[in-house]
Amino acid sequence: MISVLTRRADFLAANRGLRNAKAGFVLLTRPNGGEGMRYGITVTKKIGNAVVRNRMKRRFRELLRAALPEHGLADHDHVLIGRSGGVERDFQLMQGELLDALERARAGRSDPGRGRRPRRGSRSGKKV
Repeated sequence: MISVLTRRADFLAANRGLRNAKAGFVLLTRPNGGEGMRYGITVTKKIGNAVVRNRMKRRFRELLRAALPEHGLADHDHVLIGRSGGVERDFQLMQGELLDALERARAGRSDPGRGRRPRRGSRSGKKV
């Protein structure tokens, strides 16, 4: 059975796993220590108002409902993070991209990290 991630700690843990970015979303995958297949969805306020965010979450839920039973990674957490292009993007195209991202994750491939960004307000680099 596929369950839903609800705790913030689970989302933060998934962020330390594999990351596969596509035009409409970013897929994070991470082993969860035998807790079964789980998924979570995150769409920030940067994407749009509540109507837009809820529409995107509904689309993501449908994508995951169709793809995870067959193509998901067993005993892994899957987190979809919405990107601004995901609302207008063609659903069939996003399905193909999700399957591609899941295959990359299954093979252990991830997008190269951008490195850790300095926190805002950091004093590094400023002359004193």
